[in-house]
Amino acid sequence: MIRTRRTGRGHAHGGGRGAAAATAAVAVLALTAVTTGCEPQAAGSTPSAAPPPAPTSAEPTDDAKPGADGTATATPSGSPEPSTPPRSTPPPDPQGKVLMASGAQGKQVRELQARLRQIGHFDRSPTGYYGTVTVAAVQSFQGKRGLTRTGKADTLTWQKLLGMTHEPTAAELDPPTTRPVAKPDKRCMTGRVICISKNSRSLSWMIDGKVLSSMDVRFGSQYTPTREGTFSVYWKSRHHVSTIYHSAMPYAMFFSGGQAVHYSSDFAARGYNGASHGCVNVRDEGKIASLFAQVRNGDKVVVYG
Repeated sequence: MIRTRRTGRGHAHGGGRGAAAATAAVAVLALTAVTTGCEPQAAGSTPSAAPPPAPTSAEPTDDAKPGADGTATATPSGSPEPSTPPRSTPPPDPQGKVLMASGAQGKQVRELQARLRQIGHFDRSPTGYYGTVTVAAVQSFQGKRGLTRTGKADTLTWQKLLGMTHEPTAAELDPPTTRPVAKPDKRCMTGRVICISKNSRSLSWMIDGKVLSSMDVRFGSQYTPTREGTFSVYWKSRHHVSTIYHSAMPYAMFFSGGQAVHYSSDFAARGYNGASHGCVNVRDEGKIASLFAQVRNGDKVVVYG
């Protein structure tokens, strides 16, 4: 504190010095507050009032509800309390679980096809592939039995089919071909030969005149015909993909340029409604896999009308 003399002149002089000193002290305090981390405020603004004390009671307020431990849990003011909507459980399919559908393949599909064939809903040899023909056959069976025509082999459809058919025999499950095998060409009677008849649309694997296996085949269209003649296997490719058409050619055995004997999922699905680009398509994957394992490079291939 600055002492001043009580004379009029001295009072005025001393008072001026005192005011200046007081102003300086306030500035020092303000600078100290800023440099120690306090939030700066705009010049001339009024410091904000301290927040009101938190409620000491655990009772809920207008914007809170009690928690599990008795404390308040805040919710937005004026908003309804959140609620979890009830989950709706879809009703079960009255025809049961789907056991097989389009794209499936294997032994059960082959049995399905054989049983459908027993009662006239499948008009070809079982292939083990669930394609459009099998879908149509299942729809036909379902329609005759008053079931929803889904084309999928569900539990109820399968049970009804089992009740109307007998267990397929080995010949029913794996017949050699859809049509009778043609008499082998004389060029097929010696050596190891893939003997292919365009007339009967069949392929026979023969060794020294004996037929070891036969299978259905299809050929190229009139614009991309399968070549006829005597050839030999020059390249085998298990997982081949066409570089021209970018389509899969599993178990490919090439015999003439880009033409090969190979499995065709399209043939398995659509049958003779389609055609190849010149290759010899086989629709039974199990049979072509077995043939692929036996055939060697250099084995003869005979394609005849």
